[in-house]
Amino acid sequence: MYQLLFMDGVPDAAVCNEAVKLASKRKFGQLKGFVNGVLRNIARKKETIGEIYPDREKEPLRYLSVVYSMPEFLVSMWIDAYGAERTKRMLDAMLAVHPVTIRVKQEVREGKHGGTEKLLDRMRDAGIVAQPHPYLDYAYSLTHLEGVKRVPGFEEGLFTVQDVSSMLAVECAGIREGDFVLDVCAAPGGKGTHAAELLKGTGKVLCRDISEEKAALIRENAMRLGLANVETEVFDGTVYDASLLERADVVLADLPCSGLGILGKKRDIKYNITLEGLQELPKLQKQLLDTVWRYVKPQGTLVYSTCTVRREENEEIVQWFLENYPFEPEDIRGFLGNVPESGTEGNGCLQLLPGVHETDGFFIARFVRKSREA
Repeated sequence: MYQLLFMDGVPDAAVCNEAVKLASKRKFGQLKGFVNGVLRNIARKKETIGEIYPDREKEPLRYLSVVYSMPEFLVSMWIDAYGAERTKRMLDAMLAVHPVTIRVKQEVREGKHGGTEKLLDRMRDAGIVAQPHPYLDYAYSLTHLEGVKRVPGFEEGLFTVQDVSSMLAVECAGIREGDFVLDVCAAPGGKGTHAAELLKGTGKVLCRDISEEKAALIRENAMRLGLANVETEVFDGTVYDASLLERADVVLADLPCSGLGILGKKRDIKYNITLEGLQELPKLQKQLLDTVWRYVKPQGTLVYSTCTVRREENEEIVQWFLENYPFEPEDIRGFLGNVPESGTEGNGCLQLLPGVHETDGFFIARFVRKSREA
């Protein structure tokens, strides 16, 4: 179908014939008639396909679902939450080509290894376009690159790949030198290594995740960046660890979620997601929070974040958490750099939306644990 609609090097009849042959070769011979019928129908009508879309005025929900290849229940959910116009902007952004966003290492920004400008010059010499991100002065968007590992400075650990939304979650933690930071679902290590850099060689970041495969990703990133104050462990976040009771100055809880904020990068999510599966995620998030809150010191900070755009996993989790645990919400606007305030929600939270903000879809909330007296 892609050949028929977007390539002109092969005649339509040949495209159809070869696809039928491939169906047999791949042992789908019983579907030859289906393949042939669909492709020849497309070939005949490809100039007028737009005319058979659902009517935009009569069936606006179905129209958006078909045109943007998005399940109707997701489109409906977003329209209810954000309105039709903002939902369309989100859908447009999810089909756009996304640049690679990097975080330049702090010591590079401070002038080591030739400084940021030298790093950017090396990238430009390699034909890569590096644009400063409007929200944070150490973030850059890269285009015209052929694989991140081939970008100058990557193997030397001068930068790491991380979306700006994830960087903002760490900024909101208010990490200070000497802190003990616990990252409970840390793979692949973007937030944990970011926190370690903010500690400037002091304190400690303990990064945990549920499998050795995920832990290996964290170790790889920490080693490449030369961060000695990062410790990595395989640990199930739903299991309570009494040795960490009230020890952490900061807990980063970027928890498993539906991933609806990163559909522009992981497009298979929308074809596999179900309503039943969505309903299970808040239960897991609550189970994790019910465990990890105890690791936060009195007056310490817990940052809750997800890479999704769904109130049941975001605002409703915040409301539940504040009703059941000894924490208070803390306004995060002072940590947000140049992020438009239109994204802030109640209780000092931040909901970033694709197409509205120049990031992935992402949610961040900052909580401070009450003192024992309180």
